[in-house]
Amino acid sequence: MRLVLASLLAIAAVPALAQQQLPAEAPGAPDPSRVVAGTYDVDPGHTQVLFTVTHLGFSTYTGMFVEPTGTLTLDPKNPSAAKVDITFPIAKVRTTVAGLDEHLQKPEFFDAAKFPTGHFVSTKVTVANQTAEIEGNLTLKGVTKPVTLDVQFVGAGKSPMGPPKTNVGFAATTTVKRSDFGIDYGIPLVSDEVLLTINAAFVQQ
Repeated sequence: MRLVLASLLAIAAVPALAQQQLPAEAPGAPDPSRVVAGTYDVDPGHTQVLFTVTHLGFSTYTGMFVEPTGTLTLDPKNPSAAKVDITFPIAKVRTTVAGLDEHLQKPEFFDAAKFPTGHFVSTKVTVANQTAEIEGNLTLKGVTKPVTLDVQFVGAGKSPMGPPKTNVGFAATTTVKRSDFGIDYGIPLVSDEVLLTINAAFVQQ
């Protein structure tokens, strides 16, 4: 009985210990001086590619592609030379409805079997304080179109978990017409215009 009680007390103490080990404040901050030059990998667990449409003229509806991959190369002394490359898996599209997730992978929408990934690669970066415009090429369903991302620097700092590598984060938005990429099913019941948002976290290599 004493052994069982001791085991239960030890288990109960684990959350409290974990809380004591948490940082007292967020390790990241919107301070450009914390950014370190180099190449960064996308943190797939904390990066999202979101899409928002108007549904039936009644509401806005958002889905996302999860677990993207990619890289960011930057130098705080020469920010306009930055390069970003992000790939997102179409089969990992997620909404609030499992049946819709499956439908979005079919040929009338993204056709995941034939075109398993979406891709964005930058071609030009223009920086102004803590914002930037990133011009690049977006590829969906085998069609590549130029887009411009409006980017906000979210923060940078050393990660409190694992090796103390620098993390950086950005939020980017742009608006596209899905019909430009051959995805015209359901227009105008579901809007042609789509707001794309990339919430991106990167970890220094």
